[in-house]
Amino acid sequence: MQIRDWPPAERPREKLLHLGPGSLSEAELLAIWLRHGTPGASAVDVARSLLARFGSLRSVLAAGRNELCGERGVGPARWAELQAALELVRRHHLERLQAGPVLGSPRAARDYLVARLRDLEHEVFCCLFLDSRHRLTRCEELFRGTVDGASVHPREVVKQALAHNATAVILAHNHPSGVAEPSQADEIITTRLRDALALVEIRLLDHLIIGDGSCTSLAEKGLI
Repeated sequence: MQIRDWPPAERPREKLLHLGPGSLSEAELLAIWLRHGTPGASAVDVARSLLARFGSLRSVLAAGRNELCGERGVGPARWAELQAALELVRRHHLERLQAGPVLGSPRAARDYLVARLRDLEHEVFCCLFLDSRHRLTRCEELFRGTVDGASVHPREVVKQALAHNATAVILAHNHPSGVAEPSQADEIITTRLRDALALVEIRLLDHLIIGDGSCTSLAEKGLI
């Protein structure tokens, strides 16, 4: 039976309009994104199959193009729409972060960085450049690969901080393993960057490690 043949109160779109998105199951939310089912299966059936295949909603959302488009009911158009929706979420968090002093809204900074970095399969090193009022002026991805002394260059971080006229910097990188605890290499590069930035009178405020939906602050651990 197709969704259009269901009682109106049970259809995902009508249910969302009447009760709000929080009332829907993960399968129902995915069904609204899918729009259509396949022969013999409703959009909710296809959504349930995706959740079973990938193991979780997050895994469905983080799946690569070839992997997701190989599933029934999902093609390039649906995948593109999903990427657009995820990017809207990231930009929503970024807009909240830019609305005022970053230190006045640490939750906004963490939400943005988690949304941007946690599902990447490789390590990405980002810098948040702040002005004298600790407002975000720029967020840049500077390095990719293993974050250690060989791949993160203090000179480049200092160069970009000066180019953006920053007076303070927050560092962030992800751990694809999902474990947000800082490694010895993380601590070493943090010290090197703190000292390099101090030479040009720029403060390193924090270094955030992004894991599986979690975030660890080196400043809170007393490592800066």
